[in-house]
Amino acid sequence: MILTDGEITLRPIKLRDQRMWREVNRRNRDWLRPWEATVPPPAPGGPVAQRPTYRQMIRHLRAEANAGRMLPFAIECEGRLVGQLTVAGITWGSMCSGHVGYWVDREVAGRGVMPTAVALAVDHCFRTVGLHRIEVCIRPENGPSRRVVEKLGFREEGLRPRYLHIDGAWRDHLIFALTAEEAPDGLLRRWRRVRPGTPHTPEEMK
Repeated sequence: MILTDGEITLRPIKLRDQRMWREVNRRNRDWLRPWEATVPPPAPGGPVAQRPTYRQMIRHLRAEANAGRMLPFAIECEGRLVGQLTVAGITWGSMCSGHVGYWVDREVAGRGVMPTAVALAVDHCFRTVGLHRIEVCIRPENGPSRRVVEKLGFREEGLRPRYLHIDGAWRDHLIFALTAEEAPDGLLRRWRRVRPGTPHTPEEMK
């Protein structure tokens, strides 16, 4: 599926995105490294895990998407790939939840690209996919990422100590969450109401 709002588009990430994906990652290496997941050291005598190649990553994302456990998106701004957003850990049954992870090119940071992308993804999860709860897990030190969820009205639920292996160590993460009942009119509509410079119709101001 393709989700769009103005110049921002979410679409399935593809094998043919490899060249641009690598180029954006290379330019943003120092910008992204403090927040990127890493492979923890192996247990004594255990196998040494390696970071996947791009092709391996895409195969994994496709398999998880086909199994209904993940929604992997490329983020485009004005037709150019500028980041990635993944709804992962999708659980059905009595939970109906998932969690969102994302990164964006530093060149477009601060332009509302990521709040728009997250809002598009969450609205799709609530309204089309049928999920009830979305979480975003963020390192306390990651100010830009925290501002994304704060702008969108996610609740802060607390700290999970040493939750994920990031940048070479087990790191604490703050948990932000939103349920479908907390965004009855849609998260994109909420974001449009508070986004600087956005023209509003009388209906949107209600």
